[in-house]
Amino acid sequence: MRLAMTLMVRDEADIIEAMIEHHLQQGVDIIIATDNGSVDGTTEILERYAAAGTVDLRHHPVHDKRQAEMVTQMARDAKTLHDADWVLNADADEFWVPNNRSLTLKEAFENIPTDLHSFTVPVIDMIGAPAAEGSGLDRLIYRDSRPVEELNRVGLLAHSTHDAAHIGDPEVNVAQGNHYVSLASHGEPDPAYMIEVLHLPWRSWKQYEHKVRNAGSAYEVSGLTPSPNHHGMRDYRRLLGGTLLSYYLVRHPSAEEFEAGLADGRFMLDRTVSDEHLTGQPDVFFSDDVTALGQATGRALIAEAARIAELEDELARAASDADALRAEAAEIEAELSARLEREKKAADEHIRSLEAQVQAFHDRKIVKAADWAGARAREAQREAKKLPGTLKNLRRR
Repeated sequence: MRLAMTLMVRDEADIIEAMIEHHLQQGVDIIIATDNGSVDGTTEILERYAAAGTVDLRHHPVHDKRQAEMVTQMARDAKTLHDADWVLNADADEFWVPNNRSLTLKEAFENIPTDLHSFTVPVIDMIGAPAAEGSGLDRLIYRDSRPVEELNRVGLLAHSTHDAAHIGDPEVNVAQGNHYVSLASHGEPDPAYMIEVLHLPWRSWKQYEHKVRNAGSAYEVSGLTPSPNHHGMRDYRRLLGGTLLSYYLVRHPSAEEFEAGLADGRFMLDRTVSDEHLTGQPDVFFSDDVTALGQATGRALIAEAARIAELEDELARAASDADALRAEAAEIEAELSARLEREKKAADEHIRSLEAQVQAFHDRKIVKAADWAGARAREAQREAKKLPGTLKNLRRR
């Protein structure tokens, strides 16, 4: 069984070596990587592994957000060039592991039948104290299970979306973000061989600021239109507005919040990655004062954003109500107009009926007058005929 992983990276020097070493130790046979114009030393690290034959390295230096296209080609090549039975499409901050930590990825996939074709893999966000610089390998050691409502209160929409594992296929398509593939799933692996991804999204402020700037500027020139709620673009707008650091800091719980979360299950200690003692950039922490000030500012910004959102909702509801009233008024106006038209038509018909009756009456009066005149004329004629005899009689007298 051959296991392949695809990877598209840009400026991940703080963690890329640890990520590659982890997956090679887990039994991944080949990592197909596309370097997206890195300038921080990532390219040189990848070249070392390419020289050793463990990385199939490609280069795409244009920052045009063509991840789906690039990853799809790598996923297809995993089958056609490397004869992979299973393919994992990963990001540089993801560490894929079996749920049963006594197994390696290779051993787990050897027991997952390929007739499943594909299956979803849960992504677990790892959290810890914030840092100015560093990889976070030894710092992000808590599984984050905060409810969505709590994430919303610190400016996050949701936890990370799941990934997908799939069989090698020369015609597979991978969606932007690696979350979905075109191969329909025919079931889930046996629970004994389930897989999950440990995700390190908050490695450091330096890395996160750089990542957000890269992603946002790439979208601006790509011609693509991300969702208005796209988490990267929301943070890009915050970066441009000068507030992203406060948002970054407030997303990290305080020591007291960690203690409470560990007690109620919102956080769970998981040292899987840190116990591997992988090579990564050392952490440089913020001072307590900077962290406290940034978190307080972040909470204030989030509260203000929530208030603005409430006002926007009220405005939208008012606009919707106004539209409904306008529609109702238009409906009433149309009904009245139709009623007036019907009444006008009925009135016109009534007037025409009356006029017809008048005309008929008039016509009957003329006929009667003509009949009367004719009768008088006939009487006159009869009288006229009698007149000569009357005159004769008078003469005789």
